[in-house]
Amino acid sequence: MKTRILALSLVGLFVLGGCSSAPDEELQAVELKGPQAIYASAKAAMKNGNFGGAAQILSDLDSRYPFGELSHQVQLDLIYSYYKSGDSAQALATIDRFLRLNPNHKDVDYAYFMRGLTNMESDDNLFQSLLNIDRSDRDPSASREAFNDFSQLLNKYPESKYATDAQKRMVFIKTRLAKYEIAIARFYMRREAYVA
Repeated sequence: MKTRILALSLVGLFVLGGCSSAPDEELQAVELKGPQAIYASAKAAMKNGNFGGAAQILSDLDSRYPFGELSHQVQLDLIYSYYKSGDSAQALATIDRFLRLNPNHKDVDYAYFMRGLTNMESDDNLFQSLLNIDRSDRDPSASREAFNDFSQLLNKYPESKYATDAQKRMVFIKTRLAKYEIAIARFYMRREAYVA
């Protein structure tokens, strides 16, 4: 009986020990270091391609030091990290917050460009791309948003270093939107519903 209780106690300890987890190295950096060292950890994570980890570090840094000397750069890097990690919703929320709080910042053009890229990316689907599925009949609302974002960038900052790339992306989006309109027209033509 005593051995059974001892065995169950040991199993219980191992189970409970397995439930505990050590914090990630990056999270320990946030807790133990100052803002410069934390930012360096985030940049290292970005350089290594760990954009999810970098986003977590940058988010913690932004919440702990919202008015620090690095705050604007932290927000811009956070936008990029969310974008690269595929978290479009967080990227868009961070971009909108940056634009609302810093309308006259020198890198506002970058924020508009990243908003366009994020919206453009959210319209793309890896599965459909791999199988080469025609997306012309899919809802292009994210593409419209991306077009509007790039258009705002060109209207407000025509001399921006992102302007040329934005123009090229707008041409691609126009093609995407035109294919959608043609797909709609073909749909109604097949049903002989000419007045739609």
